[in-house]
Amino acid sequence: MTENEKTSTVFVQVVERPRRKLILKRGIKASHYFDYCEEVGCDVWEILSGIKEAMYEPAGMWLPANLVKPGTSTYVMGVEVAADFSGTVPEGFEIIELVPCKMMVFQGEPYEDEEKFGDAIEDLWEVMKRYNPTIYGYEWADEDAPRFQLEPQGYRGYIEARPVRSINKVK
Repeated sequence: MTENEKTSTVFVQVVERPRRKLILKRGIKASHYFDYCEEVGCDVWEILSGIKEAMYEPAGMWLPANLVKPGTSTYVMGVEVAADFSGTVPEGFEIIELVPCKMMVFQGEPYEDEEKFGDAIEDLWEVMKRYNPTIYGYEWADEDAPRFQLEPQGYRGYIEARPVRSINKVK
């Protein structure tokens, strides 16, 4: 078996996200992380990591069209906080509300940090592109919530999530 033919394991699970708020920093026209860093800077992650009330770790996100403001990017960075959050929003950031949703989370195999993270992302994107959620009773629901990617960390594999909703199967 050649390296290109090797089989890799991807862990997939569906998680419920409650009604919550998102503290985010928008870009100008970025569609992915590197463009975003060029537009906004790479210190956003550190600022988001300092928000003690965060429900989860900071994430890079692709906003659905209904959450994109005119003249801003689809790719943002943000952190989710509880729906009743009333703390301080860092200067230059904003806060928006997110509705409850289901997220299908994809987690690739661990990889060697520095040299392989780009390959890990590309490999997982290929799996997600071919994945058929209807087999498991779901459909993609990209307008329901932001798709997100967690910070690539080799020890845990690359992690990305995409919104889904349950579908009724007729027998």
